[in-house]
Amino acid sequence: MRTKVNRLLLALAGLLLIVAGGATLAVGLGVKPPSWWIYDGRHEVLLTEANRTRWRGEGWWWPVVIAALAVILLLALWWLSAELRRHRLTALSVDTGDGDGAEVRGRAVEDALGDEAERLPGVDRARVLLRGRRSSPEVRAGLRLEPNAGPRETLERLVGQGLRDARGALGRDELPAEVVLKAARHKAERVS
Repeated sequence: MRTKVNRLLLALAGLLLIVAGGATLAVGLGVKPPSWWIYDGRHEVLLTEANRTRWRGEGWWWPVVIAALAVILLLALWWLSAELRRHRLTALSVDTGDGDGAEVRGRAVEDALGDEAERLPGVDRARVLLRGRRSSPEVRAGLRLEPNAGPRETLERLVGQGLRDARGALGRDELPAEVVLKAARHKAERVS
């Protein structure tokens, strides 16, 4: 939910900036602006000399304005980078037991866990994601259960079999997991 809200806010802020910049450019190129627009013609400036020099006698004004704009810019860039950052592990560090290490593709681990989860009785579909860090991965699994499946039994089998095998294969004592169970929906059919 938070990611959707963040992306929506970023899209709205970007759209607002594009519209304002495009409208300003259009007025600068000679398009007649609407009566409510902040300036009237292509030779008019956004900040008049009176507005620019109004606070000139105050030594604190321009440094505060520049600092505030810099903070806003840094926060916006941080927000954008947080949205563009990958939320999925691309590789995991594996302890091979010989003092060296190995890397396993995150997608391969996700596929193996997903295939094993789909083989469990009562599981219609499974989707597995690896998150966290290379040294401490976390599993997020979404299972769609068939109508006759028992959620408790399915979860116990996944933790007891699938995650145990994954911990052993990756050489880890623990592998935290979040499992979301959903029931499969079937369309009603007419019986005659």
